[in-house]
Amino acid sequence: MIRVYGKPAPGRRYQLRPGAYVILLRGRDLLLTHQSEPEPEFQLPGGGIDPGEAMIGALHREVLEETGWRMSPPRRLGAYRRFTYMPEYDLWAEKLCHVFLARPVLRHGPPVEQGHSAVWTTPALAPAMLADAGARDFVAGIIG
Repeated sequence: MIRVYGKPAPGRRYQLRPGAYVILLRGRDLLLTHQSEPEPEFQLPGGGIDPGEAMIGALHREVLEETGWRMSPPRRLGAYRRFTYMPEYDLWAEKLCHVFLARPVLRHGPPVEQGHSAVWTTPALAPAMLADAGARDFVAGIIG
């Protein structure tokens, strides 16, 4: 059974938004992205899958845009659903978040997505930093 975070408001329409996110571990470090707008928050690298785009291709694109890193081939861990408002799109969304595990393998430079920065932390600190409860639960599950 897929975990659900947030409750849909009765009568409100939600648009389904599939996305792919990754836990990037390297030794004793974990790579997150910090997004400064619309609200400053730490996130797992990843994001929405564009129409016609393959999930793994979208994940590689998002990781490079948000962190400046290329990653190893990802391994799927699972998925969760999240009902939320996305102010940057003025959209009420039912996000279907697919979560993967990979290693960052090659840094190409700084993130190219405006307002994002790559942040290294420890796996033990990451759950408390992440804004999304579903991401927190997946990271906590990896670190045991």
